[in-house]
Amino acid sequence: MTAAASRSIVTEFVDYSAGDIVAEGYVAHDGATGRPRPCVVLAHAWDGQNGSIRARAEEFAAEGRVAFALDVYGKGVRGEETGDNSRLMFPLLNDRALLRDRLIAGVAAARQHPLVDPDRLVVVGWCFGGLCALDAARSNAGGVRGVVSIHGVLRPPGFPEQPKIAAKILVLHGWEDPVAPPEDVLGLARELTAAGADWQLHAYGHAMHAFTVPGAQMPERGLLYDPSAARRAQQAIDGFLAETLGPVER
Repeated sequence: MTAAASRSIVTEFVDYSAGDIVAEGYVAHDGATGRPRPCVVLAHAWDGQNGSIRARAEEFAAEGRVAFALDVYGKGVRGEETGDNSRLMFPLLNDRALLRDRLIAGVAAARQHPLVDPDRLVVVGWCFGGLCALDAARSNAGGVRGVVSIHGVLRPPGFPEQPKIAAKILVLHGWEDPVAPPEDVLGLARELTAAGADWQLHAYGHAMHAFTVPGAQMPERGLLYDPSAARRAQQAIDGFLAETLGPVER
């Protein structure tokens, strides 16, 4: 167990079983003890559970909640933060049942942590992780009160039947995102409405894919950091967490 000295955040890696793989979760919290607290479960982008998602976990932990970065690739299976990670992501995009099972296992591992209130979780994900967050809602994973998809992939899993979705859903979308064109946005709206979900969509004009990532500077590929959209998205996330998880108890 280590401590991030700059913010006194306590962190640890936790192994858990996810079907045929051993996954490695990353837990961050402020070190306070007492009654269990709400948890923000983070779903990684296509590069896997790397330093960037762990840094985000520590940011959420600094606000007083427990953060748990799950792992759908498996322990030691990591991509490159600035490289092409299609070989890691596409097998799960093509087998959404397998992805669903690994997400459910990750949420279950987060619920088992002694500092986590098992009935107050929100799943937050970026890019591929945004699709993972939506699939966590589609699966009605235990304890998940809400999910947030941030410049996420919006294509549906294609299962024959979708049960009623219990979790609240927040979708934060850049309107010029080539990964999720307007027809995907409309399709998701129809899907969530048919599933009886409590959903909301914030679409940011002129924003592209990865609009919350400062290092995204490839507009020719539809990837571009947008500080205004990123700021507005963070405000939406803060409000959603307060609504679904309640105030932070220190």
